[in-house]
This record gives sequence, C-alpha cells and structure tokens, in this order.
Amino acid sequence: MATCIHTSRAEPIQNRDHDRSESDLHCYNYPNYCRPNFSDPVSCVPISQSNQKSIDSMSAIDELLEDDLWVKMVEEAKSDVEREPILSNYYYTSILSHNSLESALSSNLASKLSSSILNFSTLFELFLTVLMEDREITRAVKEDLRAVRERDPACISYVHCFLNFKGFSACQSHRIAHKLWSKGRKILALLIQNRVSEIFAVDIHPGAEIGRGMLLDHATGVVIGETAVIGDNVSILHNVTLGGTGKICGDRHPKIGDGVLIGAGTCVLGNVRIGDGAKIGAGSVVLKEIPARTTAVGNPAWLVGESNTNFDN
Repeated sequence: MATCIHTSRAEPIQNRDHDRSESDLHCYNYPNYCRPNFSDPVSCVPISQSNQKSIDSMSAIDELLEDDLWVKMVEEAKSDVEREPILSNYYYTSILSHNSLESALSSNLASKLSSSILNFSTLFELFLTVLMEDREITRAVKEDLRAVRERDPACISYVHCFLNFKGFSACQSHRIAHKLWSKGRKILALLIQNRVSEIFAVDIHPGAEIGRGMLLDHATGVVIGETAVIGDNVSILHNVTLGGTGKICGDRHPKIGDGVLIGAGTCVLGNVRIGDGAKIGAGSVVLKEIPARTTAVGNPAWLVGESNTNFDN
C-alpha cells in the first residue's frame, strides 16, 4: 500500500478543493489515507516499519489532515455568514480573524471565561501559550471536534460544535487546566476549574485525565473527580458523576475504558474499572467493575441479561 503525500506546504488555501462532500469528512479519522484533492502532483512513499521515511510520511499525513480540519472550519464559517449576515461580526471575531485553530480556541475560551479577576488578554495569552507548547492538546482538541461531529446527530458542523457546544468548550478548558496542574501551577488550574463550573455548569478537577475523542453531550451537571481516568472515544451525557465514595483518600475515582457510553444521570463511584466498550444506562448507580463490552443498568447497576447475584461474577 502506498501513502500519498502532498509535496508543497506553500500551496495557497484558496487552491484547495472547496467541494468536499459530507462523506469526505469521515476520512479525518483514518490517518492512513490522504484524499487526492490537490491540483499539483503528489509523491508516493510506501509504508514500512523498517523505513524511517515512511514514519516521516505518516507525520506529514497527520499534519495535512489537521490542516484540513481548520480549513474546513473556515469554509463552514464563511458559508454560515453568507446565510446569516447578522452573525458576520461574531464569526469574524471567533473564527475568520484567526490564522489557526489554537488562536481561535484560545480566543473563544478566553471570551467566555474572562472576569474581573482574569481579563480576556491575560487568559488568551495563557491559553495560546499552553496550546502552542503542547501539540498533543491540539491533536486531542481536533479528535474531540470529530467525535462530536460524527457521534452527535444534533451537531450540524464543526463550527457549530466549536462555538455552541458547552461540553466541547468545558473539555478543552479542562485540557489546558490539566496541563497547568501537571506543571505545578495548581492554584491557576483550580481557578480555571471554578470558572468552567460557573460558566458551563461542568465541574472537572484539573487532576483528572481525559483521552481523545471525548463527547460531553449537553454536559450540564457533569462532575469528574481528581483521580478519574477516561480513555479515548468516550461519550458522557449530562448529569453524570464520576466520583468517590467519601471513605478513602488517594486514588479514589473511576477508571473509564475506551469507547464507553455513560447515560444521563449516572453515578459511577469509587476506584472501579469500566471496561472498554461498556454501556451504562441512564440513571444507573455503579459501585463495582463493569466488564468490557457489556451493558449495565439500574440502582445498584447490574448487567443486562443477568441477575444481581451474578454481577460479581
């Protein structure tokens, strides 16, 4: 199999294909491929673990796909302004006046979280510095955008998620706060946590670890404790608590595997493991481990198709 790499990083944005179909968006989740939508020639490099050039090629593909997401957002913003001219100033300030996703996100979060204590300029510079220093955060942001766009039927575009989904905004604020927490700037991280709780009604301790592809749907009332760990591609609905039992200190919060779905109003309490691909029904109270690829419901939660006495097994 060969991987196509665009040979010019200096191509003007306006030369890119503006007629991508909706189905093309799914390509963003598969870094093994690059759409041949460039007008100039491409070079093909075979993928091989023993070939260092192929590793560099995969990195180049990732960069192209990441650039494509920002270009797509700019296209969506321009289209929205054409349909709703009354939003032109808002879209210009939020999207079109920026040259990168990092800058736009920093501005968007700073405008929402700023206060008399921390003004917009201070927060903007802080957020942008964190995002530019740690590119893994930016990659996680983009995976979150794709996750919301693909998994939430109510999301009509990337820009719609970026501007209007408070779960997305709360999650990205947490990613920045977590970076500050891990660097020892705990007082500032906790202040950001408090502002996020006040503005978005989402309370995520900056010590919690959250993977890529997170969907916080509706998000109101979500509480995630300090030692919680959440895997990749997890979906959490509103009013979910990932908390402790109040009886112990230290590592006391849930560990959520990859691809888990947690329904609205669910409480997962204690240092319990939720296996990869598990589903938890709305309103459940989970106090024990949930095996991978199973469904649990109820208070206390039990596995669907099994009696409560079989839960421990």
